[in-house]
Amino acid sequence: MNKQELVDAVAAATGASKAATGEAIDAFIGAITSAVRKGDTVQLIGFGSFSTGARAARVGRNPATGAEIQIPAAKTVKFTAGKAFKDAVNGS
Repeated sequence: MNKQELVDAVAAATGASKAATGEAIDAFIGAITSAVRKGDTVQLIGFGSFSTGARAARVGRNPATGAEIQIPAAKTVKFTAGKAFKDAVNGS
């Protein structure tokens, strides 16, 4: 499912217009992105949690040449699925 299909599905389920639904989904994504960028955790009970993690600097290899390269440290985004979401996916 891509973003437009999500907008269509939510608009059909709520009876709202596709334009209003698209704006609401954009605002939802923007709010989550902003909070996680600041280092906050976003918890949606029954769905999951978005948070930041850290990846340490490490040495990697260029697969074409075999030469060692330095990979810098980076922040990552983590998503942990909630129990209700896991149960729905697993059919429990």
